[in-house]
Amino acid sequence: MGHRIADIAKALGAEAFGDTTLVVEGAAEPASAKPGDLALAMSPAYGEALARGAAKAAVVWSGADWQALGLEAAIVVPRARLAMARLTSYLDDQKFGGAGIHPTALVAPDAVIGDDVGIGPFVVIGAGAKIGEGSRIGAHVSIAPGVEIGAGSVILDGVRLRRKVRLGARAILHPNVVIGADGFSFVTELESNVERVRRELGEAEVVAPQDATWHRIHSLGGVEIGDDVEIGANSTVDAGTIRPTRIGSGTKIDNLVQVGHNVIIGRDCLVSAHSAIAGSAVLGDRVVLGGKSGVADNITVGDDVVLTGATIALSNVPARRIMMGYPAVPIATHIEIYKAMRRLPRFLKDAAAGTKLFQKADKSD
Repeated sequence: MGHRIADIAKALGAEAFGDTTLVVEGAAEPASAKPGDLALAMSPAYGEALARGAAKAAVVWSGADWQALGLEAAIVVPRARLAMARLTSYLDDQKFGGAGIHPTALVAPDAVIGDDVGIGPFVVIGAGAKIGEGSRIGAHVSIAPGVEIGAGSVILDGVRLRRKVRLGARAILHPNVVIGADGFSFVTELESNVERVRRELGEAEVVAPQDATWHRIHSLGGVEIGDDVEIGANSTVDAGTIRPTRIGSGTKIDNLVQVGHNVIIGRDCLVSAHSAIAGSAVLGDRVVLGGKSGVADNITVGDDVVLTGATIALSNVPARRIMMGYPAVPIATHIEIYKAMRRLPRFLKDAAAGTKLFQKADKSD
């Protein structure tokens, strides 16, 4: 089935022009668009590409002369990425299966399964677990006893939910997410070199310990996750030691992210791929971590902080700062450092040349 331009515009909250009864099958990039496609040309940079394609209709930028671009219909959007979010949501026909329990699933007799829940093949649901109405559980998911999953959640294939995990409503967990595994927390009988070096900030002498056995500190606190949280494939959130690890409502976590034990992440945060948040760190609301960024243990990152890609925060970051580099410094400071580093080879060359001149002058005297 196709989609009328008028209906798409309504879904986007945008204005449509031309033949709004025109029907398209889906979206495409401008240069490869076919007559039945809706071309996505949401900035002037894509105007030329429209001519190489065959689209009759397109989503275009505000102020575009859509008729001059050879279109029969156009949807004008002022904010391209927001339009992309709404459009992809409108066109997404991905299904997560219907309601019902697959015959290969193992569901504990006292598990509470809400109305309209779908449970896929080879799922294991432990005693006393609660699955909210309208949720979908993919294949090979394991849900430990007592776990609670909020209404309308989507738990995709291979996810592992360990003990004392609570998910809010409308959670989306992508394949192979692990929530509630034990934190990486170990201690030796006597003070270790790590403890000594940290306490004395590198001044301590490193010695061979009498007993190097690492004793595991068990994680008893579980994980609590708010509403509308999404966690990407192969990401992990460790259980708290005594209290829960917590992730606030609206937070979105990318693939391959590690959230350590006892961490607290606020509301509406964005954590990009390969980021790591060490144990007992606290992130405020609306914090953004760029790809491969890191937060050291036991520090606080304030509300509305942005750590750019590959930035490592080793100490507390006040609210509303944009930080960059390793160790993290305000972005303006990092740019100055970078400029200075680029000038350093020339400076050293000039300094060496100046030294030679002084040496020659001394000999001539």
